[in-house]
Amino acid sequence: MVYRRTQQVMRRLAARRRAILAAARDTAAESGMTAVQIAPIATRANVAAGTVYRYFPSKAELISELISDVSREQLDSVRRAADAAPGPLSALAAAVTTIAVDVLSHRKLAWGILAEPIDVDVTPSRIESRKAIVAEIEARIAAATRAGHLPTQDASLTAAALIGALHEALVGPLAPDNLDDPVKLRDAVQTMTLMALRAVGVMDARARGLVVQAILPVAVDPKVAAATPTSLSA
Repeated sequence: MVYRRTQQVMRRLAARRRAILAAARDTAAESGMTAVQIAPIATRANVAAGTVYRYFPSKAELISELISDVSREQLDSVRRAADAAPGPLSALAAAVTTIAVDVLSHRKLAWGILAEPIDVDVTPSRIESRKAIVAEIEARIAAATRAGHLPTQDASLTAAALIGALHEALVGPLAPDNLDDPVKLRDAVQTMTLMALRAVGVMDARARGLVVQAILPVAVDPKVAAATPTSLSA
């Protein structure tokens, strides 16, 4: 009986923690990371402000955990997409496409995680987030290189350059402001995937054949979401 009650308490505590993080995430996605403040997050999560502090002793810790949580979710999505691809080069294309779709689906949240100026220091979490996704792309480049699909290169440097380009082009201040249009959004995803494949050494004709179909955001009309067919062997 005591054991069952303990498990119930643990589940309740875990659910409350998830609710707080979900409230912080929704707030950041709607209004930016600067809007993540303890009192409004507590209200949104339907808990007292003191309860938020019990789980996250400071705003910096709350935002840092939010960054880690969202980044883990993105990394899982990238790995699932790449692992489902039929070959190492298709896996790289799938990984890049998934990242592009993810940041375009949540541009305000992505900017908050990457570089939005805020009044607390979350630099370590931001750096770890970037390192994790760069490491995944590095592994995909290395696998395609070992398989003979890509020329020998510094996979770590190339991966960092690709992620930097994706973020700068799709999320940063230089990103176009018309990507709410579903056709332009689809074109942007395909353009960035083609750019990445060309950058690592894939010939243009083959790169076009490797642009994989992505699951675009819900707001995107499925009729415009079709992409170039995936290669079945590379």
